[in-house]
Amino acid sequence: METSKILIEAFGYLGSALVLVSFLMVSVFKLRVVNSIGSIIFTIYAFIIHSYPTAIMNACLVMINIYYLIKMSNTKKNYDLVKSDTNDSLLKYTIDKYKEDIIKCFPGINMDFATANSGYVVCHNGKPAGIMLGELKDGVMEVLLDYSIPEYRDFSIGQFLFSKLPEDGIKSLTYRGSDENHKAYLTKTGFVNMGGYYEKTF
Repeated sequence: METSKILIEAFGYLGSALVLVSFLMVSVFKLRVVNSIGSIIFTIYAFIIHSYPTAIMNACLVMINIYYLIKMSNTKKNYDLVKSDTNDSLLKYTIDKYKEDIIKCFPGINMDFATANSGYVVCHNGKPAGIMLGELKDGVMEVLLDYSIPEYRDFSIGQFLFSKLPEDGIKSLTYRGSDENHKAYLTKTGFVNMGGYYEKTF
């Protein structure tokens, strides 16, 4: 009986912990997903201990989260593509502002992009949300940086950007950087692992 009580309490603490952790997340999408999981666990826990007001409140939170997650999934973001280069002040500002996060996302990345001769900034409602820098030659771009700020990591920026690049004469992309935190994105957006580097052909 005592063991059962401890397990039930641990279950409740797990739900509470997930709800609290969710509020530390920058991405609203991830916040709502983790919050929903925590709320579901806490709803079950509340029913077990017969705390019905708490159970009802958390069940309502789950439904609210699901509503907004569906709404977010069905809402198409309107992006603008701005062609740029390494001397562009907005691009430099964005890279400098998110430098620590870029290094965290791409372990071992060389932050000297002096060899880049082509670049793009993806904006949402006038705010820089994503950056791509690379070395372009004969329609092939060697990607040096493909970065989205935390709030926009739902693959939509990459999908938008890659739909526009062929219009600029780009036939394919190659990426030789770290894929430690990047594999899901590369796979989702159509890159193929060529053994040592990734390639995407338009």
